[in-house]
Amino acid sequence: MAAVGAAFARGFAAFTGRVFGPYQAAVVRIGFGLAWLAFLLREWPERRVLYGDRSPWSPDLAGQLLADNGAFTVLTWFGGRFWFELVYHLAVLAAVLVVLGWRTRASGVLFMVTVLSLQNRNVFVGDGGDNVLHVMAVYLVLTRCATVWSLDARRRRTGAGRSRGAVALWAVLGGALTAAQFGGFSGGTLDWVSAARPYPGFAPLLWGLWTVAGLWYAVNRWWPSGEPRAVLDALATMLHNCALLVIATEVVLIYSTAGWYKVQGSRWQDGTALYYPLHLDYFAPWPWLSGLLGAALLPVFLITYGTVAVQVAFPFTLIDRRVKNVLLAVMMAEHAGIAVVLGLPVFSLAMIAADAVFLPTTVLLRAGAGLSALRVRLAASRAGRTPLR
Repeated sequence: MAAVGAAFARGFAAFTGRVFGPYQAAVVRIGFGLAWLAFLLREWPERRVLYGDRSPWSPDLAGQLLADNGAFTVLTWFGGRFWFELVYHLAVLAAVLVVLGWRTRASGVLFMVTVLSLQNRNVFVGDGGDNVLHVMAVYLVLTRCATVWSLDARRRRTGAGRSRGAVALWAVLGGALTAAQFGGFSGGTLDWVSAARPYPGFAPLLWGLWTVAGLWYAVNRWWPSGEPRAVLDALATMLHNCALLVIATEVVLIYSTAGWYKVQGSRWQDGTALYYPLHLDYFAPWPWLSGLLGAALLPVFLITYGTVAVQVAFPFTLIDRRVKNVLLAVMMAEHAGIAVVLGLPVFSLAMIAADAVFLPTTVLLRAGAGLSALRVRLAASRAGRTPLR
């Protein structure tokens, strides 16, 4: 019993005092930020048709669906083009800030709000990657995803942790949330209890995040090394570890359910599932490449069966690190192929970003060191000199 108690104590100490997967969380943050940014920039010319005032899915139709499913969006707060353009371009800004890791507590919330707002405005737009972004944007807010590889991390290293800009940003966001909550224009999107579903609305989440951010600043300002700071840090670490575990579980569920549903499909059973999308113009950004691959029946057959086998097997490979890493590389390569051959880059980037939660830390550290060395060489070449060896 003493050994069990000691093991439990060590596990609890690690769970509350160690941020698990900081590099994986950073890659997930950067990956999803890039995926959302790529989608927004790609659809920028048609943004008003997809989500704005020119959309066939009118605000009235969207409002009826939102009243039924209780989804959150700020686009229904005001009509007209100005509000839509403001939200859309705030989404672009939020994606850039999340990629850079600037004031991630605030930019992560703005990222979540804009992702939910645009996607819930028109649920018929997307290619599958939007569902992953939709879910992960909420989980990402709960992680400490800016511990490394971010502007926040660099600011902490240089000792510039406190600034008036952070307080001003917190106050502005609080004022905006207050106006939305009590201004009478948010409809049912900021209710404390959802009218459509038996769970709390978005008001507790947003107010809670805003309050915790203010509490963090106050504790860091007046009790930087006291017990309140230690308690908050332990709670934030536990929340991060739980959220990262949920993200990993979500990825496992995505692959396992996709694989088992494919097993039941007749086209996957006879090995022809890949053949048909290769002959659809909608999924042929490079017709010559689709035609070349579609004419090779044996590779199509093998890729079809291999996809099912990899997705079904992946959850079981988590018990063996080496096998898991091999299958992870195969799945990432498959998503890269989907991006090129079938013309689904946002979906593929979103799935690769989700897969990154399982990447080994050593691989990420080597990749980070390689990128740092490349940046140094590029900076030296621009300066007209070679780096010292």
